[in-house]
Amino acid sequence: SFRRLLAVFVVNGLASAMPATLVLFFARDRLQAAAWEPLFLAGYFLAAALAMPLWLRAVRRWGLSRCWLAGMALAVLAFAWAALLGPGDAGAFLAVCVASGMSLGADLSLPGALLAGVIRRAGHGGRAEGSYFGWWNAAAKLNLALAAGIALPLLGLFGYAPGSRDAVALDALMWAYCLLPCGLKLAAAALLVVLWLRSPEGANE
Repeated sequence: SFRRLLAVFVVNGLASAMPATLVLFFARDRLQAAAWEPLFLAGYFLAAALAMPLWLRAVRRWGLSRCWLAGMALAVLAFAWAALLGPGDAGAFLAVCVASGMSLGADLSLPGALLAGVIRRAGHGGRAEGSYFGWWNAAAKLNLALAAGIALPLLGLFGYAPGSRDAVALDALMWAYCLLPCGLKLAAAALLVVLWLRSPEGANE
């Protein structure tokens, strides 16, 4: 159960870490809205904080797994919309930041609750939580490293560098910030359905 849940967590985490790595590049070069950066970041993190209790309330009706799946779907919609934005669309991108922040609220509150259930059902409460959460946190750190290690060299191959105004390079930035994370989120959602929701554990959570 832990390995299956960890697989979903890693793919979903990579999908979230990649745009987090590139957001300032996207704001400055694709949107040409560097002055809005504090608002983008504030909207993102404030939405995440405010959304967490809302997600937990929704869990009572729909369950942890389905609410996490809904959070993934919200992220895909937000980043797919961001792919359509360009210079002058700072206000629309602020809405993207709020929507993706709400999705982050699900990522911050729900997977850990699922992990707690795995530990409880395995009978490891009070004995092995450190091992579980150690691997869990290592995977989260790995996602951040992979996001930078994949996205930045990939963008370099397409000629992107900070401050670039080349159309091909900016299209590559859009793909790396918006569409590649959408693909990874969809992959994480598919894994959540196949590896978790269809399992005895997921059917009850």
